[in-house]
Amino acid sequence: MSILTVEDIYSGYGETEILHGVSIEVAPGAIATIIGPNGSGKSTLMKTIFGLLTPTKGKVTLEDEDITGLRPDRIVRKGMCYVPQSDNIFPSLTVLENLEMGAYIRDDDHSDSLRDVFERFPLLKDRKSQRAGSLSGGEQQLLAMGKALMLNPKVLLLDEPAAGLAPRMVGEILQKILEIKESGVAILMVEQNAKESLKLSDRGYVLAMGKKRFEDAGQALLNNPDIGRLYLGY
Repeated sequence: MSILTVEDIYSGYGETEILHGVSIEVAPGAIATIIGPNGSGKSTLMKTIFGLLTPTKGKVTLEDEDITGLRPDRIVRKGMCYVPQSDNIFPSLTVLENLEMGAYIRDDDHSDSLRDVFERFPLLKDRKSQRAGSLSGGEQQLLAMGKALMLNPKVLLLDEPAAGLAPRMVGEILQKILEIKESGVAILMVEQNAKESLKLSDRGYVLAMGKKRFEDAGQALLNNPDIGRLYLGY
């Protein structure tokens, strides 16, 4: 059973087709990671799933409902949130204001969600009055994830959450992602730090030249000598 299913997706920009028949699945409460070289279509796939791009062919299903081509605001209301690699916070607002903006579509009391985010990310509670743009890169990524969690999503899309961060922060970000998964949220992640992300992934996919080249359990991909030689540098 899958909470998110992508079937035979073709997508791109204008007349430039980037994805050529990609299919993936994410199980409820699981982490699926997409790896692959730059230009392989990873971010294009995430944008297509979230409605930022409209596929020319194929189908995206969330909890057995066809969401192909829906606008992002409608997809959010159905339980999916997306954290892009950059421009994922409001730098001129405080940490608290960012989190409150994350709950912008909710018309109920979101104080429980705010308390949960502060419990999960104590640093954000300590910095709640600080302007978000003054946080470090890793702290901003934590804020971006916390902002998405304010909507209590069923599925969380993360595009390169650890890109460009110091090794210590990479480990912290990945640990937080694992904790989010353990709370019951399904996660689809694109990550350049392939080795570490596959270690905590239930499922892994390798994209190259806009096509799915490999698919297996995360640990199995780590142990696959072909994957190691071609994509992991060993």
